[in-house]
Amino acid sequence: MRLRNTETNAVQPLEPAGRPIGIYVCGITPYDTTHLGHAFTYVVFDVLVRALRAAGHAVRYVQNVTDVDDDIIRRARELGTTWDRLAAKETALYEADMADLNVRAPDVFPKVSQTIPKIIALARTLEAQGHAYQRGGNVYFRVGSVTDYGRLSRLSRDQMIKLSAERGADPNDPRKQDPLDFLLWQESAPDEPHWSSPWGEGRPGWHIECSAMALANLGPQVDVHGGGSDLIYPHHESEIAQSESVTGVRPFARIWAHVGMLRYHGDKMSKSLHNLVLVRDLLSRYDGDSIRVLVLRHHYRESWEYTPEQLDDADAWTGRLRDSARGSRPATGDPSAVRAALDDDLDTPRALQLLEESIRRGEGDWRAAADVLGLRLGADRLPAPETKKALGWRAPFS
Repeated sequence: MRLRNTETNAVQPLEPAGRPIGIYVCGITPYDTTHLGHAFTYVVFDVLVRALRAAGHAVRYVQNVTDVDDDIIRRARELGTTWDRLAAKETALYEADMADLNVRAPDVFPKVSQTIPKIIALARTLEAQGHAYQRGGNVYFRVGSVTDYGRLSRLSRDQMIKLSAERGADPNDPRKQDPLDFLLWQESAPDEPHWSSPWGEGRPGWHIECSAMALANLGPQVDVHGGGSDLIYPHHESEIAQSESVTGVRPFARIWAHVGMLRYHGDKMSKSLHNLVLVRDLLSRYDGDSIRVLVLRHHYRESWEYTPEQLDDADAWTGRLRDSARGSRPATGDPSAVRAALDDDLDTPRALQLLEESIRRGEGDWRAAADVLGLRLGADRLPAPETKKALGWRAPFS
């Protein structure tokens, strides 16, 4: 398997530090149901994990839930509910959507709300090391304490300051020693979620959450760390700084794999822009295979514009493929051509073409190849609760 590493800007072999291969993917912030951009990201990493396991590799796949976040708090206020009820509801909807897309559950599905002690311990260690400082009830990471902050994004200081402001930070916060310093812990308002800490009642900052969950579940080094390309800065850049500072292990991730952005009506598909195409709405008209084909026709690093016509075309192609599969000879032989395409920087467009050729010619074990791509191709669909159970998804809260 070779993947493009954002940090080195090169396609390089996946050379895991040991067994199992450790994969961490930044998960949802559950304040609205799953949109097609989410589907692009999580279908891609589902295929990556399937391909590695099909090749005989043991994998430990961790995908988090950021259930403590400013956006969840704001949305809960708008809806007249509590942050934890909203997060539980939306996480359950996400699980159902993923099951309908035949996305297998991660091995570990940690939530920020269940990781608070580890987050506090991590922030305390960084403070003791001199990498963090307290101002009032807030704790900040001291960016100047590391020499290569910015090595992942390759942005200038001015670019980072500008982008951090656009993505939720406050470079003008007078308590900061440097505009680029970022929150590890923040004081909570009276109506916000809060936990006791050495710095008073508060809640974690965004970046420290993923560092704590990755380190707790995969150790000091991750083999593949993934997410959308919009997370490169500041989120993943900051993860590197605080994780390597606390452990002394470099690099924090052996490969950074980033998925391109999905656009709709000319803009990045996002909740803030109100231009979402919800997976739940699409599933009322198309099956999971067709939606998977739609996203897998695009290379994972490609940013692309969604149009309904693309999904109609993917649906028609999937229907023809399903018809061919019904009339195909029993699957025998080696599905290695499809796996080779996936080994080449996860070339899913090429893999789909090879799958189609295999089915039409009756050559190779196309059923195994389809399974690596997560396509059911007419297999009986289970009712939603049974589907979730079969794929390993479980209720996020008791």
